[in-house]
Amino acid sequence: MNPVQAMKVMSKDRINILGISAFYHDAAAVLVSDGEIIAAAQEERFTRKKHDPSFPVKSIEYCLREGSIDIGDIDLVAFYDKLFAEKYIRRILGYKGAVVFPEHHHSHAASAFYPSPFDEAAILTVDGAGKWITATFGKGKRNKIELSHEIRSPHSLGLLYSAFTHYCGFEVNSGEYKLMGLASYGEPRYVGLILESLVNLKKDGSLRLNLKYFNYRAGSLATNDRFHSLFGGRPRDPGSRLEQKHMDLARSVQLVTEMAILNMARHVYIETGMDSLCLAGDVALNCAANGRILREGPFKNIWIQPASSDAGGALGAALIGWHEYMGKGRKTHGNRDSQKASLLGPSFSDEKIKTYLIENDIPYEKLDREDLNKTVSDLLAEENVIGWFQGRMEFGPRALGSRSILADPRSGKMQSIMNTKIKFRESFRPFAPSVILERAGEYFDLDRESPYMLLVSPVKDDRREGPGAKRSGVPAITHVDHSARVQTVKREDNPPYYDMINKFYEDHGCSLVVNTSFNAGEEPIVCTPDDAYRCFMKTDMDYLVMGSFLIDKTKQGPRGLQPGPANEFRSDKQPVTGAVFAPAYCALLRPAGLLMKIFRNALSGRARGRNAETYWVNRRNAAATKKSLEKQF
Repeated sequence: MNPVQAMKVMSKDRINILGISAFYHDAAAVLVSDGEIIAAAQEERFTRKKHDPSFPVKSIEYCLREGSIDIGDIDLVAFYDKLFAEKYIRRILGYKGAVVFPEHHHSHAASAFYPSPFDEAAILTVDGAGKWITATFGKGKRNKIELSHEIRSPHSLGLLYSAFTHYCGFEVNSGEYKLMGLASYGEPRYVGLILESLVNLKKDGSLRLNLKYFNYRAGSLATNDRFHSLFGGRPRDPGSRLEQKHMDLARSVQLVTEMAILNMARHVYIETGMDSLCLAGDVALNCAANGRILREGPFKNIWIQPASSDAGGALGAALIGWHEYMGKGRKTHGNRDSQKASLLGPSFSDEKIKTYLIENDIPYEKLDREDLNKTVSDLLAEENVIGWFQGRMEFGPRALGSRSILADPRSGKMQSIMNTKIKFRESFRPFAPSVILERAGEYFDLDRESPYMLLVSPVKDDRREGPGAKRSGVPAITHVDHSARVQTVKREDNPPYYDMINKFYEDHGCSLVVNTSFNAGEEPIVCTPDDAYRCFMKTDMDYLVMGSFLIDKTKQGPRGLQPGPANEFRSDKQPVTGAVFAPAYCALLRPAGLLMKIFRNALSGRARGRNAETYWVNRRNAAATKKSLEKQF
């Protein structure tokens, strides 16, 4: 942007910044207007392709529509990492304004710090591999971020976890949370072997992988024959029987991951001197590790970006544009973040929903809000499973009460029913609770809010009922280790959802519900009324609530979409490729210069040796990076 353009932008009444993430996984677009997050969405929700990495044309269209603007009103495009030439972006968008390219982990850091409620905080980003860096830490103060240290590719905690995800037969970039759920069924028998053979983990959380056990030279991290011999056989075939060995492997690598993250957090606390911590990057979605940071770590407060994967990079890039390029100030509001409960996607009015129902000849009943909450409360108590479609769609991988499937957590059979007949997924997978905030302490050892379902908390001792299917008074959300991935709900964040749960408490004495994402198997979370109805009809959900409308499965005549084959949404139907992690830019471009950079980084790590005190690298070029960024602006 030249000085004349800059003056024009600065003199505008309202400045619009479009953040874009694409070509990794979870492509997304975000609109920030005068520093306020207006809209954000992942491309997969519109294209119906899970983790769609393609340029997010539909997400951009939605963001512009939500902001009541067109591309000519955008003052700055911030693209998460420089993968393609500026001309490519301009051609796709028909855009003539300024374009900037914030660095990968800088964008992650910005997505964690700038929406947080903290004036200043330590920042930790842990990823698979972003622009050849796999982890960073530093601190944020007001409208500035400085990342001081990094770990370089291929030495990656995220890739180590993904290697075991692949080895245990799950799909990488979507199956890591399955491995986390499986871990509770295992014993940590392989922790010593992992630490002795695969990874050299330091007290400060930095690490170095033993590359003899991985194939990296194809631009990806894959397990090799030496890895397979170490653990006694080839990777599990997707869909084949899970054995105790796989559970023990899951438990072991989960424990190693928790050790690394907890050590990183303690080191970052010492280095920064901050009382609060902000987290982002794919590894920040590991709820069990986050829970340990909260319970055992030194920080008084933590805030985790709910869209911590590459989707959140679009948000971070846009906020870098506002705060660091344009130099705009940042205001915090006490304990309240600026993420707007992450309800940043499309919404559909009752009028639009009714039009859809009538045009498709779908029987429905319309209820006022009070009657609707009463009806849903009673249906839940009768052990019905309900699709819940209300308000703006969530940004990030978690359903937070807008695109959710709900059930009574007190039912001993509900976990099995929902896994096998509705979600079409592995029977061991746990479900999460949504609990009204003021009553969360009655069920969970949790002393703070958890609005984004990113913390695992123990179920309170007096709610437990021993091992087996029962486990507690709310068995449908209690994992085998007596833990739960908790979402706390405040009325100011999501009034319809809060009021419904509160009615369930008033009428039936239970202040929480089972909340799982409104999708089946490997499809993305539903976005539109049509997505919701199709998913409803192809599963064994009993009722669907969209806006003010109640739809009863038993009244859906022959014109309704009939249930499809049971394996249509199965999570094991897609084969796992040999490559555990293949960034799209490697697959598309594979430039020799970039691959050589990987090997230089690998050699750099090797030069430090197993006896090095740390594998954190001081970002000596931090000032140069900032200067380079300012040049782009």
